[in-house]
Order: sequence, then C-alpha cells, then structure tokens
Amino acid sequence: MIKNISFSNFYSFYEETLVSFEVSQKPSKSLYDINIENNRLNKVVSVIGANGSGKTGLIRPFAFIGWFISNSYIELKPDDLIPYHPHSFYKDNNTTFSINFILAGIEYKYNLTLNKSQVLHESLYEKTSKLFSYIFIRERNSIDEEFEYKQKNFDFQVKIANKMKDNASIISAAFMNDSEDAKKFIDFFGKSFVFNVTLSGRENYSEQGLIDSAKYFKQNSKSLEQMIKIICELDLGLNSVELDEVEIKTPEGQLEKIYLPIGVHGENEKQFKLPFFEESSGTKSLFVLLRRLLPVLQSGGLAIIDEIDNDLHPHMLPVILELFKFEHTNPKNAQIIFTCNTPEVLNILKKHQVYLVEKTDLHSEAWRLDEMSGIRVDDNLYAKYYAGALGATPNI
Repeated sequence: MIKNISFSNFYSFYEETLVSFEVSQKPSKSLYDINIENNRLNKVVSVIGANGSGKTGLIRPFAFIGWFISNSYIELKPDDLIPYHPHSFYKDNNTTFSINFILAGIEYKYNLTLNKSQVLHESLYEKTSKLFSYIFIRERNSIDEEFEYKQKNFDFQVKIANKMKDNASIISAAFMNDSEDAKKFIDFFGKSFVFNVTLSGRENYSEQGLIDSAKYFKQNSKSLEQMIKIICELDLGLNSVELDEVEIKTPEGQLEKIYLPIGVHGENEKQFKLPFFEESSGTKSLFVLLRRLLPVLQSGGLAIIDEIDNDLHPHMLPVILELFKFEHTNPKNAQIIFTCNTPEVLNILKKHQVYLVEKTDLHSEAWRLDEMSGIRVDDNLYAKYYAGALGATPNI
C-alpha cells in the first residue's frame, strides 16, 4: 500500500510536491479508510482542477515510478533518454522522487534522482524500528564520476551493479539477473500498479483496448462475472455481455484468435445483440475501465486513472468508487488515485481524500482540502468549490 510520494521538477510541477494517502486520527472515520501497522491510509484519492492545471501531472509520478522500477532495464537501451519531461523552464535541473509504501507489513522508502540521460541517485530503505536502514544505495557525486554502490540484505552481484547502464533501475536489473529480493518489488510496482497514463497523457479510447479487455475477461472468469453484473446494473440497456471468438489474419498473414465483446439487449422475450464497437462511448469506456480496476480490486495494488469520468454519467462515479469501500469487493485494500472533471465527487468524498490543482505563471501546485484553514467537516464542499472559495477553477 502507498503512504505517500514526493517529487520535484516533473512536468509542470517544479517545487517539491507531496501526494499523501496518509490520514491522521483526527478526521472522522470513513469507509474508504485502511488501518494497517498503526497507519491510517486512504483507499481513494481524487484530483480536481481546471483543464491544463496539472491534474495528470500530479498522478503521473506513480505511473512513472512503477514503470521505472519494473521495466527500465528491459525497455531502455544504454543511450536512450529516460522518458519523462522536467519542467520546461528547468530542463537542466535534476528531477527527484521519494515514495513510501508498505509491502508484506514492512514499510519501505525508495528514492530516485535523475536527469533525462542518467540516474544520479537511487536507494531503497526499510523501516526497522523508528528509523530506516538501507537495502542498497547507488549514487554519483557528479555526472563524470563513476557510481558508488553498496547493499545490505539484497541479492544482487556488486560487480554487475557497478557496470549498470546509467538510465535504468537497480531493482529492474537485479530482477533480470534472478534476484529473489528484487522480485517482490517488481511484483508490487510492475504488476500491482495499473494506469492509463503514458508519456503523452491519458491513453485515449481505441478498438484495440476493447479487444485487449475482452481477452482479459475471457481468461478471468471472476472478473468477467463482476464486469457483467456492474455494467448491467448501471442501466446501460444491457442484459448481458458475451465474448465471441473470431479468427483474424495478422499483417504477417497468420491466423489469430481474438475475442469481441457483444452487448445483449432485451425486453420481455425479445432480444438483439450488438457488437461493442457499435455501443455508446460510455459503455465502451466503462468496459475498458473495469478491465483496469477489477484486477487491482481482486489482488490489491494501486489504480492510477486519469479522467475516470470520461464519457461516463456523473451518477456512475459513486458506483465505481463504492467498489473500493467494502471488503467483499475490495478484500486486499486496493487503492485508487484519479483525476476527474466531475465536481460532484466532492459530495462523495471527505476533505482528506481530495486534492486540488492550480497553475500560476506556468507552475502547477497542489494541496489537499484538509490542509486549508477554515473548512469544517460538515461544510458543503461542492457548493464552496462552485462558488470559487476553494480555488482550482477555470479562470473564465
């Protein structure tokens, strides 16, 4: 589970910015609470702000760290640039990250400092008492110096670590060299982090997304059953969803089996079937969204979703978020952080579960509602936001 992440000089955020799932004991209890190892954490965090304010930039660090730790060694060639953008005004400055997370009852801290071409510092710590003890530290004091690497209780050969390429993670490299210690972190960041945010922003709808989602549901009967139940309950005019197997010819001329989602519509004894390619944008978006959320809910982890309300009616958002509330739909205490353009979310969540984002002079800043003075627990946050009392609204 995620406790918090801090970062600087990442996209439109230059100053150090903190995004925290931590909750003090003071706020009133919520069904979106997690209580573990003397920590009270949020299951759900929402990000609201005007278009272009930096909402996507606030959740993107989670996706970037998840990718960097798990895939950078595999996907990057030695001379490749690291795929992110520092703030356009500070391209020559370093970018930093620090993320605290709990895995198998142990709290860890991962630190990373880098620029577009190389890692300058990477370290992993575990909390052994009130203090943290290092697992490994890899750093260089200047761009021209060699890395200094040391480790403790981490099964990765030092001679390999010392020859690491400059643009990849030690954890990613250790995993590719059969490190069992690295595997648990790869499983956490690589398999438990699900996101729809890429280098260029949110992944837009594509027909391939429908096909990939149908393949997942065909292979996971529990998720298929849940998906059908949720879609049919949300009054989309569907009685069921079927997955039809068809053969297509690949560009190489080979035959390949794929699955096409089919919507079953009916009234009384009459029914007809409609391929999902002909269904509404909302139906298709919900189908792909559930493919991302249901695996996280079943196995635990973090869903990082940009514009969760895209093409969806505002009344659907509470139903989707309620999946994270209860033990029968969220047995592993999965978490979600999402951006949205639906202020009605302020009627669903409490002030410690909402971040607002604003951009001034091309610099983004973010704050959690419980950090603002003068906001009471019983305040109508929706009304205050619409009145402009909370900020983070379009300047029109």
